[in-house]
Amino acid sequence: MGRLLEVTDLQVCFNTPEGVVHAVNGISYYLDEGETLAIVGESGCGKSVSVMSILGLIPTPPGEILSGQAHFHEQDLLQLSERELERIRGAEIAMIFQDPMTSLNPVLTIGLQITESLMLHLHMDAEQADQHAAELLELTGFSQAAKRLGDYPHQFSGGMRQRAMIAMALGCSPSLLIADEPTTALDVTIQAQIVELALKLRDQLGMAIIWITHDLGVVARMADRVLVMYAGFIMEEASVFDLYKDPRHPYSLMLLSSLPRVDQRRSGKLRPIPGSPPSMLTESKGCPFAPRCSYVIETCRVTNPPLQEVAPGRRVACWVDVGKGE
Repeated sequence: MGRLLEVTDLQVCFNTPEGVVHAVNGISYYLDEGETLAIVGESGCGKSVSVMSILGLIPTPPGEILSGQAHFHEQDLLQLSERELERIRGAEIAMIFQDPMTSLNPVLTIGLQITESLMLHLHMDAEQADQHAAELLELTGFSQAAKRLGDYPHQFSGGMRQRAMIAMALGCSPSLLIADEPTTALDVTIQAQIVELALKLRDQLGMAIIWITHDLGVVARMADRVLVMYAGFIMEEASVFDLYKDPRHPYSLMLLSSLPRVDQRRSGKLRPIPGSPPSMLTESKGCPFAPRCSYVIETCRVTNPPLQEVAPGRRVACWVDVGKGE
């Protein structure tokens, strides 16, 4: 299994009237072919910006990529022109966004929105594109798919709109699918259906997935590896099994401790993380999690720890190892 994507020292900021927002602060990670990588963390921690920036999807200005590389199939995405990126977006890398109602064009039929990329990237004629679009809708769970091509987004439920977005993303058989909190706006039953659909399609098509979420239950179900982000930094990287069995960063530990568990329903209240995330307008000299951390030592307040390997495939940015280390 070869390396599909490798991001190195990515720094992204936004210049606003209030000051410079330090959205992503020098993160590095990789993704192998066919692998599912989850990026988790609280809202505003830089999860979405970290992937949208490498595809040229952040507004510039106010957004600005200060440094970094993003090698995909041995080409640096950050060095490509807009036209070169357009050939990759939708064809080799596809993206599903959080709210399908705002991502889909309300005045165009679902069929037109799916066939557009098929004709652009695969050079199909209208008849071929319509046939393939119907097949894609069937693949994602639509009945009488050919008849639904002429319907508009408002004629679909939230779950069906998200399925249509997935069908659109899969049109050109991408090697990488990026899903940006695709189940947030859906009820729990539909969420589970979308996750199962993504897993089925991943196995059928052999594509890699980056799944951005704050839902750790979804992560446990579908991810191979997890990046835990906080305030624009990666706090911990681990396999999904290792993260849930033995979290090594205080933030990871507290995230997992705040989840409701069936086996602990009689043992008392949930343990929320105290305090609030830091302002991204100021650069933290120490660890950004230090003000909320119960394991904090003086070094944490003055020096931000580097992300270091503590075991094979395991990286942690912390001066205090809170894990069992088994």
